[in-house]
Amino acid sequence: MATITAGAATLDNTGDDPRVRAPLIVGNNDYTTITDRVCAVVEDPKVRKAWLIAFLTAVSLTGMLFALVGYLIVTGVGVWGNQIPVAWGWPIVNFVFWVGIGHAGTLISAILYLFRQNWRTSINRFAEAMTIFAVVCAGLFPGIHVGRAWLAYWLFPIPNQMLMWPQFRSPLLWDVFAVGTYASVSTVFWYMGMIPDLATIRDRAKHPVRRFVYGLLAVGWRGSARHWHRYERAYLLMAALATPLVLSVHTIVSFDFAVSQLPGWHTTIFPPYFVAGAIFSGFAMVVTLAIPARAYFGMKDIITMRHLENMNKIILATGMMVGYAYAMEFFIAWYGGNEFEQFAFINRATGPYAWAYWIMVSCNVISPQLFWFKKLRTSIPVMFVLAIFVNIGMWFERFVITISTLNRDFLPSSWGYFRPTLVDICMLIGSFGLFFTLFLLFLRFLPMIAMAEVKSILPRPAAHPGNDHSSSSHTSPSHSELH
Repeated sequence: MATITAGAATLDNTGDDPRVRAPLIVGNNDYTTITDRVCAVVEDPKVRKAWLIAFLTAVSLTGMLFALVGYLIVTGVGVWGNQIPVAWGWPIVNFVFWVGIGHAGTLISAILYLFRQNWRTSINRFAEAMTIFAVVCAGLFPGIHVGRAWLAYWLFPIPNQMLMWPQFRSPLLWDVFAVGTYASVSTVFWYMGMIPDLATIRDRAKHPVRRFVYGLLAVGWRGSARHWHRYERAYLLMAALATPLVLSVHTIVSFDFAVSQLPGWHTTIFPPYFVAGAIFSGFAMVVTLAIPARAYFGMKDIITMRHLENMNKIILATGMMVGYAYAMEFFIAWYGGNEFEQFAFINRATGPYAWAYWIMVSCNVISPQLFWFKKLRTSIPVMFVLAIFVNIGMWFERFVITISTLNRDFLPSSWGYFRPTLVDICMLIGSFGLFFTLFLLFLRFLPMIAMAEVKSILPRPAAHPGNDHSSSSHTSPSHSELH
């Protein structure tokens, strides 16, 4: 049984006893300590050495990415490994991968909020941030994949002198609106949730510049009853609006493949299969980021083992859905009786890209099965390694879908083998640099944990331990106390 040490007491909050509600926050935490610990990261005048090394590394990789984008625009898309028959290469693979990573944040914030799952409160803030940054990385690749990147604005229905309009029947254009809407709503949702916490940092700020900047971001928040009433209503409405987006965005991304007539892509299982895979990879990335963040910033009793175990359970459930989809693809290919469809899937498992297919199956289907065992599900080293495996496997899933389908055309004379160039590889690495650059800046300058929401789930006796004015007759904090 996994345990968490809090002060002099050792508390286990992963228990399954239905008679005892395990605490979500362990340790001797009250409203003051929650505020002090989260704000300490933002208010620390010294730059931590480990953070600085990680940031400089990420910035270097980001610089490499943008240098290669400039090289691509000047030279042309021939610097990639894309060639007929594989006209869609790594840029599309990377796009679908990063869009999938961005799904867990909105699911944690919107769907779990509507279902009143209080365990989301400790992880929703940086999961939402992860969503925004992943979508930024995803949006880069379609913009440069169009060939003439300076004409990317043609994708939008802007009146022009040529009387030329986008092809609205193209799923690639559907992506523009779906991902754009998702990015807009997620950004507003993320920012709106931070307003009470930004006001807290504003009120604690000692330097006038910091007070002005955080005051500007807090948009006049004072924590009054009226403010809280409007805020909670608006947050609920935003959660209701964001919930369909979780399901629709990756569904529309799957249409890039599913509405084609190409064997291996033309299948109706793609929309739910892509959504499950997106949640699968998104939660794996949240676990990957949460483990080092909670250890480095001392948040182990706020982001507890129970939060990590719950996310591992979701990874296990969605991993089984993905495995079912893999099996069902082969069944439908056999049941449909289409020899070209059958060849497409047999070629995935036994053809020239069989190595990629079996890496995908091993990482996405086999490795999550270890989470059936609680000892492994609550082991930090095991869950960290498995979360990385899942992210690797989900990238290979997009690789297999895109590359292994295109490399075998209807005529054997048109067959080819895709080999990525150094530019392909460095752009993929650089996209991770961009992601971690943005994420590290977020950790340093914005509250990584939703203080107001975490305080709302603290039991009343623990809110102000030892204070005379606390009363056991109150069961929940007031709005002013949350602020």
